[in-house]
Amino acid sequence: MSEHTVTHQNDDVSAADDPVRLSSTAVARVKVLLQREKRSDPAGLRVSVLGGGCSGLQYSLELDDAPREGDAVYVYEGVRVFVDSASAPYLSGMSVDYVDGLHGAGFKFTNPNADRTCGCGSSFSV
Repeated sequence: MSEHTVTHQNDDVSAADDPVRLSSTAVARVKVLLQREKRSDPAGLRVSVLGGGCSGLQYSLELDDAPREGDAVYVYEGVRVFVDSASAPYLSGMSVDYVDGLHGAGFKFTNPNADRTCGCGSSFSV
């Protein structure tokens, strides 16, 4: 299997070349989800871009049991993040946070490549 692996121990690590960066709160939430789903090593979080949504492209997050052929694998505080080569250019420099507020809880995407995002924050255009 051809994969690229980069390991980061915390958010202070320069991850400028990583397509996706996870905050400590996002890492903590993914760990809870992996444990709840009884997923074990080498399971992780797949971050990808799909066509659709109100702005043309949408983010996709899902738990996956292992990386797929051609995936880049990034490790943040023990959490593996799988990114396919087709999604990587759209995600370059993006950060994923997990927020829990009065209006609900969920993952928040901050993507410097997005020209426009929708109100829900999970759809964008470039």
